Amino acid sequence: MDIINDIKNKAKANFREVQAIRHHLHQFPELSFEEENTASFVQKKLDEYGISYQKNVAGHGIIALIKGNNPSKKVIALRADLDALPIEEKNEVPYKSKNNGVMHACGHDVHTACLLGAAKILNSLQKEFEGTIKLIFQPGEEKLPGGASLMISAGVLKNPNVESIIGQHVYPELEVGKVGLRSGMYMASADELHVKVIGKGGHGALPQHTVDAVLMASTIIVNLQQIVSRNAPPTVPTVLSFGKIIGNGATNVLPSEVFLEGTFRTMNEDWRADAHQKMKKLAESIAEGMGGLCEFEIHKGYPFLCNDESTTKITYAAAQQYLGAENVIDLDLRMTAEDFSYYTHHTKGCFYRLGTGNKEKGITQKVHHPQFDIDESALEIGMGFMAYQAICQLKTE
Repeated sequence: MDIINDIKNKAKANFREVQAIRHHLHQFPELSFEEENTASFVQKKLDEYGISYQKNVAGHGIIALIKGNNPSKKVIALRADLDALPIEEKNEVPYKSKNNGVMHACGHDVHTACLLGAAKILNSLQKEFEGTIKLIFQPGEEKLPGGASLMISAGVLKNPNVESIIGQHVYPELEVGKVGLRSGMYMASADELHVKVIGKGGHGALPQHTVDAVLMASTIIVNLQQIVSRNAPPTVPTVLSFGKIIGNGATNVLPSEVFLEGTFRTMNEDWRADAHQKMKKLAESIAEGMGGLCEFEIHKGYPFLCNDESTTKITYAAAQQYLGAENVIDLDLRMTAEDFSYYTHHTKGCFYRLGTGNKEKGITQKVHHPQFDIDESALEIGMGFMAYQAICQLKTE
């Protein structure tokens, strides 16, 4: 029996178990860096499969190894994230979250379940490949500084050294049965902006006796867009958005302070650093020119994500072989961010999308929505394809 059919049969046989894993994880989600019970559950499954692992890496992270023939020949890694989001689930399903205000609304339950399913398959095929497959169950993808950065600092890509790493992410915009890939630049860096505009409060009918913090803040917001439209290189995608403004005045009260929170995203590290300086300088100078002050803090987030050309080429070919060429989709650039990007700045990587939507069944809600869910047949595809491409990555010099 060829390896693809063997893996597909194993994935089909493991479907109910992996579905049950997903349901358990979905019912008991845990926030970033609080994934203690999730990690314990993963460890129990690895024990059942007879796969050795290291626990408590960078908090609740887990590193497991599956060794084939000649285990030192090549080492590749497969990664899944463990954490959930602070969202109250609105789905009415048997596996609805039992932890109030916490939900797997970004599919990390799917990622972890698929990686466990792939691990079980690969562990049964150790005599069929050469090299070592490192399994990474990572905490804290959704929260700075990002669990990936902490696991890298803890040595996750060393001992043995990882030559390439694969990450899979749910994609409800794509119908189940398909996967999406993009070689090269794929996702943006992401920085948080926290701004405090300080003026002098007073009566709204007597603005001459105040330093209007609301007017200063609005002027800063409008003028900062010049950084994008007039300073950003036209060839570098750049987004600046402010999503939170707090000025606790009243109809006739001008507040002394206004707080702004926003995000800055781009795909070039030199421009990113330059833009940070320009935004800070412009905001402070506007406030000073209007008689006030501005405290402009930038919380530097994840870097851009660039998929390695050679690694993605192997994943693309494996997807065509496993799913059929008609089910492999070319993806556009995204201005969203992912801490998987840290791995791609340290080794070759490929981050791809697993189709989980089904319009006929009404499964269309996007990630981070309180009614996000998947067509669970994606679990069979996700675990099988991850296992197959791991073997393909090991075969390539």
